[in-house]
Amino acid sequence: MGSILNDPLYRQRRVVNSPQGVEIKVDGVDYLSFNSNDYLGLANHPSVASAFISGVNKWGAGSGSAHLVSGHSEAHHALEEELAEFVGYPSALLFSSGYMANLAIQQALLGRGDRVVQDRLNHASLLDGTKLAGAKLLRYQHCDVEALKRRISVEQDGKTLVATDGVFSMDGDIAPLTAISQLCNNLKSTMLLVDDAHGIGVLGSGGRGTVDSFGFGVQEVPILMGTLGKAFGVAGAFVAGSDDLIESLIQQARTYIYTTATPSAQAEALRKSLQLLQGECGEERRERLHQLISRFRIGAENLALNLLPSTTPIQPLLVGSAESALAFSACLREQGIMVAAIRPPTVPQGESRLRITISANHTNDHIDQLLEALSLCVKMNG
Repeated sequence: MGSILNDPLYRQRRVVNSPQGVEIKVDGVDYLSFNSNDYLGLANHPSVASAFISGVNKWGAGSGSAHLVSGHSEAHHALEEELAEFVGYPSALLFSSGYMANLAIQQALLGRGDRVVQDRLNHASLLDGTKLAGAKLLRYQHCDVEALKRRISVEQDGKTLVATDGVFSMDGDIAPLTAISQLCNNLKSTMLLVDDAHGIGVLGSGGRGTVDSFGFGVQEVPILMGTLGKAFGVAGAFVAGSDDLIESLIQQARTYIYTTATPSAQAEALRKSLQLLQGECGEERRERLHQLISRFRIGAENLALNLLPSTTPIQPLLVGSAESALAFSACLREQGIMVAAIRPPTVPQGESRLRITISANHTNDHIDQLLEALSLCVKMNG
């Protein structure tokens, strides 16, 4: 067991002893956290928590069965309608996670003889969805539209799905959706799926996400997947699209049909989160978040840190080897700051990094504390 623990690629869980927030207790120790995807700081918002409690009092703790049996409550239905209106799409369908949603889309819409063309840095769930569908997987160089064009220019008899993250989870950059959408719309039997797990709630008008930030909707991006456990601060996911698309998923998506519906209380919490996200609270938090991102990047540039280019809450600090990433993470932890070391296979060999994530609940002092700690770690680990 000792040799496994010394392996720089071995993963270990840590036990959190507090609610999620920018200040958390982990394994009994207090830390300043730059580890969470809770970008707007809603995971422990009192109104969201109160809505969850009220939901339990009204609906109970569990949904009891799948959506197509007797688990689809009025709360679920209202949330789906509100999410569809929020992103400006005809319909939306809830899933228990983004992973389940991405499996569902491809399994329901594709099969053998079809192909999926994916950005090389897409989330694992998109890759696994292609495997489940039995479709042919083709990958193109990260955000390289010319490489994508070469992949999809070869005609075939079956359907083609182009899939990309909106915001890439480990690099923090944004897909070139204008060029990708134009390519897809110019080709017959070619659909575009955008996984906007890290853009929804943060980017776009009112937090409507990456697709909205390009001025796009269902015509340009027919299939939109958004998660509800990051900027929304709760859990779950949704797929938005045409009425026909959503009906196809209801009838054919195995990860929708054969799983118990999420608790109705969770849907009530998400409805409150959506309300906050669209209102003045959400606007203030997004504005604050982008100010903090700018402050961090200016400070990092002054320290000559090797940050990847990103204007989103995901700020990756490239350090190289898995061993170096672990050393940097440990150095920060000794100074009371929690930042995850991201290593292969999550990222390519030689591109291990610290994945620094910023929340609207961080303060200027928090950012300055992180920069001071990073400066010390650079000196120590050179």
